[in-house]
Amino acid sequence: MTEKLKSTILIADDEYEIRELLRLYLEKEGYHVVEAIDGMDALSKFEAGDVDLALLDVMMPKLDGFHLLQKIRETSNIPVLMLSARIADHDKILGLGLGADDYLTKPFNPLEAVARVQSNLRRYYSMMGKEQVPDILQVQDLKLNLESCILYKEETMIELTSIEFKIMKLFMENPGKVFTKQQIFEQGWGEEFIVADNNIMVCISKLRAKLSEDSNKYIKTIRGLGYRLEKKSEK
Repeated sequence: MTEKLKSTILIADDEYEIRELLRLYLEKEGYHVVEAIDGMDALSKFEAGDVDLALLDVMMPKLDGFHLLQKIRETSNIPVLMLSARIADHDKILGLGLGADDYLTKPFNPLEAVARVQSNLRRYYSMMGKEQVPDILQVQDLKLNLESCILYKEETMIELTSIEFKIMKLFMENPGKVFTKQQIFEQGWGEEFIVADNNIMVCISKLRAKLSEDSNKYIKTIRGLGYRLEKKSEK
């Protein structure tokens, strides 16, 4: 299995729930997270550590997100994503004009936030000539190309739907880990999981059929918990 780059993400927001939500999702993707409760706290942690990307709330005590962004831009060109409940266009234009790379309006889907973080980091690493997240994930004899969104079993190409790709990416980034139906649904469909959805079982069944005649060779059902992708083939 390929390893992810352990990038450090600074989350600066005075709302605990926002910081906790982002931290949980980012740490699940393998990132190291540093939290700050206000603008001055964030500036101190940015100056003290090796931060690769910052998520800044616009309305923070002591030092707001826009002024903090200006401070960061005096010494660094790391990706900066602004977080705000304000949806006025002039706020977005101001943030982008000050050097922000992206803008997320609250409330936001945490999966979208993670995707934005990954996209901005890839662009930053490419621009800086740094090592970046591998484009190929491999588990057993399966290879998933993250750019073409195509799955290969040995040398045989397996076409995936967009939802199947997202689910296989989740599994192959975390082989051996059990995922609940809720986690799989939110990753694949990008929506909040409310009630049991038969679409998950149907999608897993189709994936299994594409992968092997043996339905349990790759994706195992863990009764009462969810599903996992086997790290190694059973002999």
